[in-house]
Amino acid sequence: MATYAIGDLQGCFYPLLRLLEKINFDPSTDRLWLAGDLVNRGKHSLETLRLVRSLGDAAISVLGNHDISLITAFHGLRKPHKSLTALIDAPDYPELIYWLASCPILHVDRQLGFAISHAGIPPQWDMPTAESCAREIEQELTNPNPGEWLAQVYGDLPDSWDTNLPKVERHRYILNAFTRMRFCREDGSLDFTAKNHPSHYRHSGVEKLKLIPWFEYPTRHNLGLTVLFGHWSALGYYSDNKVIALDTGCVWGGQLSAIRIDTNNQEPNAVECTEYG
Repeated sequence: MATYAIGDLQGCFYPLLRLLEKINFDPSTDRLWLAGDLVNRGKHSLETLRLVRSLGDAAISVLGNHDISLITAFHGLRKPHKSLTALIDAPDYPELIYWLASCPILHVDRQLGFAISHAGIPPQWDMPTAESCAREIEQELTNPNPGEWLAQVYGDLPDSWDTNLPKVERHRYILNAFTRMRFCREDGSLDFTAKNHPSHYRHSGVEKLKLIPWFEYPTRHNLGLTVLFGHWSALGYYSDNKVIALDTGCVWGGQLSAIRIDTNNQEPNAVECTEYG
């Protein structure tokens, strides 16, 4: 049995099919971990959701920021992206949303030695804290009507972790950390505006942009696991500091990448991301 991890799909259905064919994925024996952002911007979000859902226990996808936005749009709290029209008009749209909302925020396998979340794990958290925080968000999303909660957790603040935060502020930070994080500031707070490769800011000469990738923060906890994440297409494939970044920019014309995580060789397999069919 092989276990593979794949970066952000964002509705790139046909590249996903080609990648699964390239790695000889067999859902009867193999397992698939997906880094979230299954939908949005790509041409085939509907087909992508249907495929991943049809894999059942053979696939685990964590939730990304675009997935959360889709769930929020379903509950009438924001306007959906124009690329999602076919999905919204589909007869199984509600079923797909309820399935999507049941996906985890964080998945951990200590036997394999890996954890996966869409954006990563904040440097202030140890693994028990990360798992406990993820369960809080998952419980809210699987409530019969999470709309009221979703309406409260959108926003950029607080951007610093504090165990004494009130519930709504705590949940807002947790959701942002798991789905939107890229950089920390020097004081450990999260910056949600910078999206480029870290080298862009190191050479910018702009004093205020002292930004540190979350996985390079000096006092980051040793989690005892390798963290897989997506969300950061400008970073591309990256493997160091006990993390592996998987988003290689498929929806932007880059590649869709997979790594095998049940072996010692995590070299990526990739396909070019032209859409057809």
